[in-house]
Amino acid sequence: MAGRRDRGPKGATFRLANGLSVVLAPQPDSPVASVWVWYRVGAKNEWPGVTGASHWVEHMLFEGSPRYGKGEIDRAVVSVGGELNAFTDADFTAYFSTVPREHLAVPLDIESDRMTRALITDAEVDRERTIILSEREGNENWPEFRVDEELWQLAYRVHPYRWPVLGYPRDIRDLTAQGLRDYYHRFYGPKNATLIVAGGFDPRSVAKEIRRRFGPLPAGGDDVRLRTEEPTPTGERRAELHGPGTTPYLEIGWRAPSITDPEAAATLFLDAVLGGETRLFSVGSGWGHGGEHPNARLYRALVDTGLAVHAGSEWGPRVAPGLFTVQAQAAPGVALERIEAAVGATVERLARTGPTRQEMEEVRTRIRHGRQLAYEGATKTGFRLGYFTVLGGRALEDRLYRELLRLRAEAVRSRAKAMFRDDCRAVVRFTPTSETGRD
Repeated sequence: MAGRRDRGPKGATFRLANGLSVVLAPQPDSPVASVWVWYRVGAKNEWPGVTGASHWVEHMLFEGSPRYGKGEIDRAVVSVGGELNAFTDADFTAYFSTVPREHLAVPLDIESDRMTRALITDAEVDRERTIILSEREGNENWPEFRVDEELWQLAYRVHPYRWPVLGYPRDIRDLTAQGLRDYYHRFYGPKNATLIVAGGFDPRSVAKEIRRRFGPLPAGGDDVRLRTEEPTPTGERRAELHGPGTTPYLEIGWRAPSITDPEAAATLFLDAVLGGETRLFSVGSGWGHGGEHPNARLYRALVDTGLAVHAGSEWGPRVAPGLFTVQAQAAPGVALERIEAAVGATVERLARTGPTRQEMEEVRTRIRHGRQLAYEGATKTGFRLGYFTVLGGRALEDRLYRELLRLRAEAVRSRAKAMFRDDCRAVVRFTPTSETGRD
């Protein structure tokens, strides 16, 4: 019985002649349908001078296409009782609309219209430039944002994972409308896109409609696969930041495997032992970590002892080796040296003795629960199908899930020993210079 719920949804997968990948996941009883378009384009495909272009294109695809003028995409979806949004990451950009099932034609029409024909006018680019700069400046007010950005630039010297998704301020100011159009026409198109439809619909008629709407589009999209490899670090890297804030903050990053690496499952398990959740099988209310867990090792070592007010870990799997990070916000009066020493002792102990039998069982239980909740509703289904399809193929989730449940404590300990090394970590510490800058 449980095994059936543990499997992802069934659905048809096919590819159009222009390269567009399509996944249909019907849920006959669902009153809504969710349309997702995932582009394998993100900050990883940028270069100096155009950092932030993927995020900027995300904004521009709402600002005009041949059939939808400025503001009309939002109005078309909201007017039928739907919702829509988009987000950009290092490895991808995703757009979705969830509507009552009888209005499924609306988001299909929108996505086919803007996949290759977004207008990206000079006037709208200049207007959006101001908005994106303001967005970036707002994020810079948070020490956590500044520390995390510094950490990735410290840990990566040549790989494009060092670019911030929002882009550098100078590139946002200097990128021209023509430069942004060139970037869009180079990378965005059916070859680099996956269309997901989940929820209440008839698969046969929707497949026919997709072929009619998307089949005539030109087969655009340059190769977005990464070829740059980051050299193995040869020593610890450190940085100190200062600025407005209220409490000291620490983040440490270790080089971690890609999502398709054989060690991915053990790395996910480590995240759950240290932080309480694993991003891919979270039981929380949203994507990513569901919050701090009293049973997690970092919480017990730092929060329970009064050293920190917040402490956690995160491994956001990527198509290339990324970072496994630990974050901690110091309690009043506690020096960052004590926080760093406590983090070091916690990961060293895990690398030496591995997780306990109780921890293994608790993590497996959370993973099973998270998997059972993963496909509740059309929107969540479209998200997960797109995420795994873009990062490693539809079979990736099932493989990781099986491996997570089969893992033994020794494999988790071995992964911790290999990863948590001082000579391949990056450390960024933030010390506030005033009591202002944050509510």
